[in-house]
Amino acid sequence: MTQPPSIPPEYPEPTGGPAHLDAAQVPSARPPVPGPRQPHIPPQEPPYPQPPQHPTAAAQPPPYPTGPQSPQYPTAAAQPPAYPTGPQPPQYPTAGPAPHHPSTPQPQPPYPHAAAAPPPPYPQASAVPPPGSPLHPHHIDTAHRGRVHVSSRQRHTDATAFGNLLLHLPNFLCSLVVVALVSLVLGDLGLLVILAWLASGALVFHRPTESALARHLLRLRYPTPQERATLEPVWREVTARAGVEGRAYELWVEDSDSLNAVAAAGHIVGVTSFALNRLPNGELAAVMAHELGHHVGGHAWSGLLGHWYALPGRIAWRLLRAVTGFLFHVSRAFSCIGVAFFGLCVGGIAFATISTLYGLPLLLLGMPYALAAVGRRSELRADRHAAALGFAPMLAAVLEKLHQQEQEQERLAAAGQGGGAQPKETAASRLLSSHPDYHTRLHHLQEYLQPAR
Repeated sequence: MTQPPSIPPEYPEPTGGPAHLDAAQVPSARPPVPGPRQPHIPPQEPPYPQPPQHPTAAAQPPPYPTGPQSPQYPTAAAQPPAYPTGPQPPQYPTAGPAPHHPSTPQPQPPYPHAAAAPPPPYPQASAVPPPGSPLHPHHIDTAHRGRVHVSSRQRHTDATAFGNLLLHLPNFLCSLVVVALVSLVLGDLGLLVILAWLASGALVFHRPTESALARHLLRLRYPTPQERATLEPVWREVTARAGVEGRAYELWVEDSDSLNAVAAAGHIVGVTSFALNRLPNGELAAVMAHELGHHVGGHAWSGLLGHWYALPGRIAWRLLRAVTGFLFHVSRAFSCIGVAFFGLCVGGIAFATISTLYGLPLLLLGMPYALAAVGRRSELRADRHAAALGFAPMLAAVLEKLHQQEQEQERLAAAGQGGGAQPKETAASRLLSSHPDYHTRLHHLQEYLQPAR
């Protein structure tokens, strides 16, 4: 007889961890339990907890670093890893704090390894280099120009020089009368005195006489070696452009704080120390080219020659004024009768002189105005000469500085007289001025200042 299969008893759930039992440890039979017979129910295995899944040989765990395999950290000299945020990772400096990582994928320039020196300051647009700097806009190159063509005609007598001589003719005749009256006192030597005076005009072109004139009357001096080293290259440039032999002239210097220059006699060119030390060489060349224009046009020697032959008449006129003034003060002591008598005497002498000389002395009253007009014309011609040599912009700058100096002198003069308003220039003073005003001279330079088309 086969025995019914035994029903295994129900075991309580384990309270500890999961028990791992082998098949040999499970009893194969249990004693029967008394009681009614129960239907056969297939045995059910109790639900055991699933054991932890241990990795197999196929799935290898990630290798964890051990003691000898510690992670290698970058040192100061090691390069950082490339970031995938851009096509070119930023380069970090070897020393100093790390730069801030950009949040945008824009490529960053490499960081320098050391602090770069600050860039040099750039000059402002309004800053003007000093006068002696080659970067000055009015600086010219005075290097040797090689062989220069020298004109066969060094000087001439232009219209203004001829007009100056013509206008000095009444002064010359008056001086001749004065010299003739003086020669009457000397008797037989009077004719020699007149001839000597007529021949004395040649001293205007005598070099020793010119030097004495420059030193004692014009207050000029010879330049120092340093001043000559500045003047001569500029003078060579001016005479080279004009085609004039520069060694035929003498350079002089006047110790003055004003901007000025002078052309005297036949061979003297003088500049002030202010123009020599404060102007760039281009503007100094414009000043010297202006004075050279007076020489080549005959303005310098004609003006000096006319002044020399008018000197006896000027001296006689000043003596006559002094005597007349003294007699007038004496006549005032005799009340109105003395003044009337003095007036009749002076009037009679003047009328006799005018009628004898056919009214020629009346021309002397208008001579100062006519000579001033010719002087202004000669200044404009000298400006044109300098501008034709290529110095028009430099000459315009010099005229601007000269105009500012004149305004400053007028302001100081007005302040010295009580701080009142500056006195206005009268029409008579403008007519007696030997130099044109600033605006007139600048107007005549416009044709040279306009760019060539």
